[in-house]
Amino acid sequence: MLPNPVRCFGILLVLLFVPVVADGQSLPDWTGKIRPDHPRLFFNAQTWPTVKERALGAERDWYRRVKLQVDNRLAKTITDGELEPQDLGPEAAAAAFVFLMTEDTRYLDLAKQCLRASVAYYELCYEQRKTVNWYSTSRVHAILAWDWLYNSLTEAERRAIMSRLVLTIDRVLKAKPPIYRENLSGYDTGFYGVRNCLWFVGCTAFGTDIETPTVNQWLVWGHDENRKLLAHRQQASGDDGGGASPTLGYVFGAYPWSEQNFFYTWLSSTGENIAPDWPHGAWLANYVIWNWIAADPRPLQFGYGDTPHTDNRLPISQLYTHMANIRHLFGRAAPEATALARHVQSLLPDPAYSSTWFVYPFLLHDLEDSAESLVPDDLPQARHFETMGQVFLRSGTGPEDTYCLFTCGGILRQHRHFDALNFVIYHRGFLALDSGTRYEEFVNGQHLANYYAQTVAHNCVVIHQPGEPIARYWGGTVEGNHGGQHRQLGSVVKAFETNDDFVYVAGDATACYQHGTVRRAGQTDLPEKCELATRQLVFLLPHHFIIFDRVTTTDATYRKDWLIHTAHEPAIDGQTFRADHGDGRMFSQTLLPRTARLTSVGGPGNEFFAAGKNWPIQTPGLRPEHLAMMGQWRVEVTPSEPRKEDQFLHVIQVGDRKLAAMDPATLIEEPGRVGVRLVIGEETWEVLFDANGEIGGHIRHTGSTKTIERPLASSVAPQSGIMLRSNAPD
Repeated sequence: MLPNPVRCFGILLVLLFVPVVADGQSLPDWTGKIRPDHPRLFFNAQTWPTVKERALGAERDWYRRVKLQVDNRLAKTITDGELEPQDLGPEAAAAAFVFLMTEDTRYLDLAKQCLRASVAYYELCYEQRKTVNWYSTSRVHAILAWDWLYNSLTEAERRAIMSRLVLTIDRVLKAKPPIYRENLSGYDTGFYGVRNCLWFVGCTAFGTDIETPTVNQWLVWGHDENRKLLAHRQQASGDDGGGASPTLGYVFGAYPWSEQNFFYTWLSSTGENIAPDWPHGAWLANYVIWNWIAADPRPLQFGYGDTPHTDNRLPISQLYTHMANIRHLFGRAAPEATALARHVQSLLPDPAYSSTWFVYPFLLHDLEDSAESLVPDDLPQARHFETMGQVFLRSGTGPEDTYCLFTCGGILRQHRHFDALNFVIYHRGFLALDSGTRYEEFVNGQHLANYYAQTVAHNCVVIHQPGEPIARYWGGTVEGNHGGQHRQLGSVVKAFETNDDFVYVAGDATACYQHGTVRRAGQTDLPEKCELATRQLVFLLPHHFIIFDRVTTTDATYRKDWLIHTAHEPAIDGQTFRADHGDGRMFSQTLLPRTARLTSVGGPGNEFFAAGKNWPIQTPGLRPEHLAMMGQWRVEVTPSEPRKEDQFLHVIQVGDRKLAAMDPATLIEEPGRVGVRLVIGEETWEVLFDANGEIGGHIRHTGSTKTIERPLASSVAPQSGIMLRSNAPD
């Protein structure tokens, strides 16, 4: 039963003017805003009637599902008696919620049993130096159960449970050495490890005279860390959308929980809604639609960063809930973004809430009042997410369209590889793909660290410098460097433009190849290996790509290899090769270097060859198609003679399996420029690139439809928000 909200609100007003002191130190003024009654987390005495009404009304089916799970646990508990130590935090919170809904003391007893079993389990884990869970979720739910049951617990029960929770979490935080696989990460990651518990403990135990010094310290730290998290993610999202990592399993999965939970619990504990002050989270929907590759029965993704690459399906299990939270939290502050979130919900093949945080649906009282769905059917052909370090290019949004991801720039290292200037191309299949995998990382850690994260696994240029320093990555011990980059950050987008005919993007990754800042004690002090590494990419919609690289080394003997990875064995014919995947086909023609060697690397025993050896993976349960998605072949394009300066010019054409040959492409050489003449039916394209000096170029088009004659862009076209062209100024 919840206390009288009017009486509690009066107490709250009094406490706003009472100084709160702990250990002789004044607490921040904002701590006086925390309401004195319980519950405080996600709902309170004033908002509970609305929550209950929603559970019995708009979300009655969801409530029935929650209650059924609680009833099943109750029946099992009655049969089995007192519960043994086990992690039942979510079960405790669900039983506590059902108790508040029904006032049936059977659910109160069940919730208390689950709480006692959970606390005992957390203590046992510490004694055995084992992690409870990589995520804080179950422990936070145990804290929620304590908060929601507060008024139905005796003082002794409150103190015993919370004191034990505080003590065991404190021991985990202070364990020396740290407990293996206990996630201690902070605001610049997902912030869903054990430290995430501190805000919830501090917020609900504040003012209860239970473990006061620790609780007060955690309250302030948790508040400050969450504020840092919001600032970090605001910067990461920029004015385009995104999150704290461009690897989608994170940003579309668990990463949004921390900020959403802070918004909800700050509101419920203080009465202040701060979500509108941080509208960056609303633009996650924009990042979703640009990563979305249309396919049947479920959408695909490019497989960027630490993605397992078993099927490259877009991680959508949490998206319906994330979009619902966006609509509720930001409906008034960012109506266009929330309208796009509603559209994303309509695209999902399985439109259902996630059960991870079962309480969310009951909080969404503003959901139905959010803006109508916005169908983004007039978007540009490309989108530059500058803070995420990605440019998305596409001919359309259907299953037969062409999709490309170009990697350059960005401010985030989190789960990002050494992959500056990489490109991925999808057309009816993954034709030029990121190779390698994170599959079963604890078994395949050496593969992850030595191959998958390294430049050799991506469609980049490698520069082989004997004895060069390694590029460290998580998962295993890096043993060598296959000519790769040394820095994840440092590349710069130099030019970008998009229109109905073509997309152009240019990047400079010279700094990523320079290893000066990663030298470590005991390693040879080598000179930098790279003086210049640039890439210019032109996408002639809908099927042709022209890619021009300029690479200059400090020593002519440092071999360069231009790499492109394929799902199946490529068929090389002179300076051209063909590769297939799914229902798609790709041709690639090398125009420069003129006498380059094209070599295929891959197949059994060489699938993931790098730094002198293969880095195999253990593959129990994987089918041949899963392995193909990991890219077990690559083509290396190598100059026939050693030079300091080399230029690589390629034409790539994609189509279906009926595509028998490439459209005619011939090399153009003019004073200070090189390029290609490409004949596509009755249309002729000439794309020229400056061979020296600053990045630049020129494009010409003649044919039956229109004439184009102009320089390629020399700057980055600004983009922000959804970028509907119908809304753009004339």
